Amino acid sequence: MLPGTLAIVEFASLCPKPDGSNLALGKGFTILELFTNRPEGPSIDGGRRLNLYHGSPRGLLHPSLKDSLDYGNILKVIDGAHLDCVVKTHPSLNCAMHLLPENALVSGKENIPGLIPSPTGDSLLRPQLLKMTSFTLDRLTISLQPSLEKFESLLLQLINADCQNTKQPDPEDVQKTVVIQERRLHVGVHNGWCFLDKPQVVVLEPVASGVRGRTDSASKKSLLVKDSSATSPRPQMLGLRSSLEITLANNQALAIVFQLEYVFSAPIGRETMLSATSTSRAAFLQCLRWGVWCPFQDLADWKGKEVKLVLQGGAQPNPFGVMVYSTETSVQASSPAAVSAPSTVQEKDLMRFWLQSSVEKKPSSPKASLKTKQEDVTRERASPIQSEKQVPSYSLLDSPQGPGLSLSQLAATSRYPTISHSSSALPWQQSFPSLLHPSPLASAHQLSHVACSAVSSITHLEMDLQREGGEVTAKDVEGDQLQELPFTPVHAPVINLGMNVPSSCSVSSRSSLAHLFSAGFPEIMDSSGQVAEVLDPTEPVPFDPQREEADLLQGNLLVFQFLAFTRIPSGGVESDWPRNIYVTFQFYRFPPVTSQQLRLVTSDTVQHRASEALPCVLATINKDGSVNHGSPGLQLQFRVDDGFLRPGEKQWFLRHLALHTMHIDVWDSDSLLLIGSTAIELKYLLRQGKSAVQALHELEVLTTDYVGEDTLLTNADLDQRSASTPMTVCTIVRGRLHIHTGNIGCPVDRSKKREVDGIASHSHIIKPAPVSGGFKGGPLSPRNALQLNARNAAHRLDGDRMLLHRDRGTAHDITTEAPNLNSDSRLRKLDCMAAVRQLEAKQNTKATDVTDLKPAARIIREHPPNDEYSKEEGIANMLSQAITTQHLLYASLGSAEYMEFVLKNPFNVPKTVTIHTDDSELSVITDTEEWRYFKGLTKTTTPLEENMFHMEEGAPGPKVYLRPKESVHIPLKYQSFLCNHTIAVQGPSFLPTSKSSQMAKKNPSNIINAKIIKVTFRAEDGKPMAICQVNVQPTPHVVDQTFRLYHPELSFLKKAIRLPPWQDPTAEDPNFWTHISVRCSDPNIICQTRMLVPGEPQDVYLKVPGSPSPQIKMFFVMIFTDKWMAAPSQIWQVYVHFLERVDVSCVTGQRSCQSLVLRGKQAVRKIKCFSSHPSEIEVDPAGVFVLPPAAVQELQLSVQPWQAGSRFLYVNAVDMEQQRLVAAWLLCLNVHRPVLSKAFEVSVPVGNGRGSSKKITYTNPYTSTRTFLLRSDHPDLLQFREDKFQVGGGESYPIGLRFAPTQSPGSAEILVYVNNLEEKTEETFCVKVNYS
Repeated sequence: MLPGTLAIVEFASLCPKPDGSNLALGKGFTILELFTNRPEGPSIDGGRRLNLYHGSPRGLLHPSLKDSLDYGNILKVIDGAHLDCVVKTHPSLNCAMHLLPENALVSGKENIPGLIPSPTGDSLLRPQLLKMTSFTLDRLTISLQPSLEKFESLLLQLINADCQNTKQPDPEDVQKTVVIQERRLHVGVHNGWCFLDKPQVVVLEPVASGVRGRTDSASKKSLLVKDSSATSPRPQMLGLRSSLEITLANNQALAIVFQLEYVFSAPIGRETMLSATSTSRAAFLQCLRWGVWCPFQDLADWKGKEVKLVLQGGAQPNPFGVMVYSTETSVQASSPAAVSAPSTVQEKDLMRFWLQSSVEKKPSSPKASLKTKQEDVTRERASPIQSEKQVPSYSLLDSPQGPGLSLSQLAATSRYPTISHSSSALPWQQSFPSLLHPSPLASAHQLSHVACSAVSSITHLEMDLQREGGEVTAKDVEGDQLQELPFTPVHAPVINLGMNVPSSCSVSSRSSLAHLFSAGFPEIMDSSGQVAEVLDPTEPVPFDPQREEADLLQGNLLVFQFLAFTRIPSGGVESDWPRNIYVTFQFYRFPPVTSQQLRLVTSDTVQHRASEALPCVLATINKDGSVNHGSPGLQLQFRVDDGFLRPGEKQWFLRHLALHTMHIDVWDSDSLLLIGSTAIELKYLLRQGKSAVQALHELEVLTTDYVGEDTLLTNADLDQRSASTPMTVCTIVRGRLHIHTGNIGCPVDRSKKREVDGIASHSHIIKPAPVSGGFKGGPLSPRNALQLNARNAAHRLDGDRMLLHRDRGTAHDITTEAPNLNSDSRLRKLDCMAAVRQLEAKQNTKATDVTDLKPAARIIREHPPNDEYSKEEGIANMLSQAITTQHLLYASLGSAEYMEFVLKNPFNVPKTVTIHTDDSELSVITDTEEWRYFKGLTKTTTPLEENMFHMEEGAPGPKVYLRPKESVHIPLKYQSFLCNHTIAVQGPSFLPTSKSSQMAKKNPSNIINAKIIKVTFRAEDGKPMAICQVNVQPTPHVVDQTFRLYHPELSFLKKAIRLPPWQDPTAEDPNFWTHISVRCSDPNIICQTRMLVPGEPQDVYLKVPGSPSPQIKMFFVMIFTDKWMAAPSQIWQVYVHFLERVDVSCVTGQRSCQSLVLRGKQAVRKIKCFSSHPSEIEVDPAGVFVLPPAAVQELQLSVQPWQAGSRFLYVNAVDMEQQRLVAAWLLCLNVHRPVLSKAFEVSVPVGNGRGSSKKITYTNPYTSTRTFLLRSDHPDLLQFREDKFQVGGGESYPIGLRFAPTQSPGSAEILVYVNNLEEKTEETFCVKVNYS
């Protein structure tokens, strides 16, 4: 309802012509104001009498009528001629407004697709909408001729050639080319008048065409795990990895309109003026192809078939009204008709897809077939040109353009695109993320060829936990149950460094690198003393697993050298921040590493340009606070050899290096604030047969800042804050971390072959040992029973002892061999018996942890000697130990360990045995399908029986029937999702500089608690027939992704992490989907996932209860991609920092005060407060102060922000003696823009190197002399002649402005604040600077 909207009515006389046509001659016109905001103007509803004017309506374009509403004084009125009309609003038409374009005159007799025709002939009088039905577009692909590779190659050649022809030559432009950033598809429903809704925008990805059309089981399984052994074909077409939901009505004139759009990233030259937050590349859009298809044409039959649509290009009218790319070699079709004959579409750009009604799908059964009941009305495929004849000819040409991301959003999202390291990838192609890879315990998948670092794309959205509500019948309650509507609130996502890998290429100048390596860092050399071979992080890494297996140096010493840190100036912090840092990370399954304090050492003797940031060499800080200048940098080593790896784990370790990135957090060791995070690709640690390799990485340390839309200050905004303000995520580069990585090959003594290396596929079988001796009399004490059990099973316990001594990491068979043992076995037996006797003799020795004792000693600790034991108890205990079989199990978080216990019935009568476990984490596999899955996974060839167990209600466990003297295999599974969440106190540590590898090896990260679980097999009489005692030994697990979140204390954190779609767009069955399930290591945290439609993105929902500030909650999220959850495909480590929330509402440029309360604990502490933005937040007291026990200290915050909008800042209170966090606050700022007093505009020449000086006159409005302060929100662009001035009452003072010179044209708006001595803003000036 714009006031400037007018309706022009022209009167014309029709004179017949000799040829039968009419000649229209204008007789006058009138003007009808539809909407007006003038008080004297007419109302919207009511009668009108309009004057008629001489001439033509083209007279309204005369300059004298511009911005004028007084037509009567300029136009000549026709005397005695008037137009009487009645204007009324039509509320009944509101429901059909989406079917009509804006500012269009429509008659009720016209055909409006989407409306039910009225029997009266006026369908707009009481419009009735057609019923809309949801449809799904599946397996959408686009083939471009002659091929995708050649099409895009020619396209980029033409664009780059055009860019070179339209700009001045520059020697630096040789390396600057336009690249393809994203491929998009706009999909909308058009009725001939307009789009029924805003067209949807989806992202297309290059896919290979060789896998299209396969429906066998092998191809379906390949969707779960991407097989890297086969040579990956080049992408030949574009595909949509997920399905697309659209709504249609059964009308022949409705059409689905497609537009293929490319997003290009072009370099920005020096002639462009950019702000500090701009990137070095800009994005622009271009439409390449479009197509129209009418699914409800007469004789259209597309159900259950693939639709093929010819795409158009070139200078042709299109519904989006945009220019379309065309080349001379492109073969354009004459009409946008869907085709069916394969022979007629060989030289045309085609789109293929399947259209299916959503009501025909069965959400509860994702594997349901596409073939459902056919509708009674049959439709056949026809050309949409026929439908276009039934609608106005101009309708498809004047349609509004569909929505899309703006250029600023494109520039923000393209800062770190997915980087392809495949040698076969073209320069303009970007690799799309692959599926999740299983962990080493998931399957026996062989690693063969990995040439690119592909990590799953994960988008993070913050939202509440919602549940899809179905239809609920409430017959037994008073009132109907409300049905929940689908609701998906979208909030700002968090950054994910594992997905957007920061750039690791060197951007430092040669002088900076020369300064860096002059510090004297230690060289990385191989075992023979030669310098390791240098790898380029920008080049792809060829990987051959056979070469790794054939390498004589099977040991690996991995070295991480933290060399330097380059500061990058950012708003709100000082130029020399940070001064001290420390880093935290976790490599493979080694324990997490927290480094000691590292001082950023600068050199004053090195000459460099002021605009160039010089790397600061890192130096370790000792416990006494002194800086270790003798050995620059920090070096950490991790030894990975046969003593660390489990059998068969080496290939998974190599896979981890080839595919994963290591997350690194960089902290300020003074304030304990997070500076930022980065990620380093581990594939450059692969040696590939070389004796040693090394690589230098220069990683960007990134952080995210959440900024809301700025608002103008009003009186109503001072006391309230909108909770629905949209937030924008800004990625900020805080610095660059210089890391030197290396891998040194170490020889391994192959003569010392381990016994467990020779265990065959029966390593998961547990066989009870035969009794080789008897009880020869004596007291029936548990000690003698243990001696008997130790003699009978010494060789079995000896295997356990050897595994524990060598720190093994997997479950293996402890099987007893024949009685005639060789000499070595007898010696080991005697050693074991001697160890048992030695433990018996030390009854008064101090108790040790059961996890540190040998298996035989664990039994003694479990049953200590006691003289009060009765004879019956002694006999029962002796018999129980005689039938107990020990099994050592190595388990990690989330991984299922499979075992089979051989249960034998020693009696001559049949027995029904009940199986009972004393721990729920160890269970019996009763499902035949699950049993078959684990047998295939572990390659166990033992027999499998259908319906082996039967369950009874109230029974302690499943029951199995045994025939006389029969032996059966009982499948057991151990799996634990719970772990210890104890984390180290936030702050730096002091690591030994020379024993890093030994420390990491001897102190494993025991997340799972060690335990002993007994499985008892009881007969009908309740007496045990056999006992299997499983000794669980924990082993660390691999962390694939790390998240660090900040949230207000004592409130629920609700987070949704979006996973990529798991459906292959080229799969034949669109309903085939990957089963995804999640588990959380903390039972108090709600972790769940759901997938509404197969093929759509799936979200992992987290609901974390809050904790007091400044506590940190850590937990793990396990993602499983197999039905039976054998092993997690990925494990995420999540840190949630809980802070005390403080809401502050303020105005830019003006100081606001806020009070905080700090309470003392039990001891006296020396506290100092730090803020994340010192230039905007001042804390009083600013220095170190003493906080007595149980005392209350008031802190005064002075907040003076310079950027409008919603922001989040942090304040930490740190114990300076212990370097530990005492309290933390989260400041939620709602910053308003000030009210401007005056506005100025100035022009500054570009390239003169002197800038410009101007003056602004300020008059003191007070009657007395006042002192004022001058402030600016862009101190880098504007400086004042005097920052402080004094002026008498009513007098004027010239404010001198000095604008800094620049070399690039552009414009900027600078705010000048005139504040009093209390930093309260008196007036605000806006100066627009044009650099030309």
